[in-house]
Amino acid sequence: MAGAALGHLLPGVTSWRGLRCWALPTLSGIGTADHVALTFDDGPDPLSTPAILDQLDRLGWRATFFLLGSMVRAAPAMAEELRLRGHELGVHGDEHRSHLQRTPGALRDDMARAYDSIVEATGVVPQWFRPPFGALSAGSLASAHHLGLRPVLWTTWGRDWRAEATPATVVADVADGLVPGATVLLHDSDCTSAPESWRSTLGALAPLAELFADRGLTVGPLSEHGLRAA
Repeated sequence: MAGAALGHLLPGVTSWRGLRCWALPTLSGIGTADHVALTFDDGPDPLSTPAILDQLDRLGWRATFFLLGSMVRAAPAMAEELRLRGHELGVHGDEHRSHLQRTPGALRDDMARAYDSIVEATGVVPQWFRPPFGALSAGSLASAHHLGLRPVLWTTWGRDWRAEATPATVVADVADGLVPGATVLLHDSDCTSAPESWRSTLGALAPLAELFADRGLTVGPLSEHGLRAA
């Protein structure tokens, strides 16, 4: 019993970002050195995602959006809008709950429901998976393999879910972990974050464009990031 529990939880060490980026660069989203993979979690949200999309259009960027199945079912037209604007869709689970606290059976059902919701709303077959909180378990990995999903976490993040976040802090936090070939984590919804925190994300996008340009980095979705299959 203890051995099975340990096996379920052991992949959770991947939530330690510094160790993960060093030991598991592909899982951490480290790809082509002159490219940044831009990713967003927790949507789609009809209150905030449209503004994010409009700013991405202005910047000429495409990104990968990791969607919650519950949010897709609440706003299927918003999920379809992501597809129509050329963005990639990934699975973030159905409920935003840590996978370290759920059984393999519950995870299998959760991820399958999210996957099916995305396919039904958009016709897109997702390729990527990121668990809530970046907390992988053996059940997460088994379910991802069953669904044909490639797990990818992140290299650097904006910590934009916090009530105290501002556009400046989001840019500073992304810059702090910005290594060649980084995958950047932001959020296009505040459904699990501080209310209105998405506005800091929105305000950070133009300054991030300057940061990336200064470092000679192009921006795009994970499919253009040169990642090997996990």
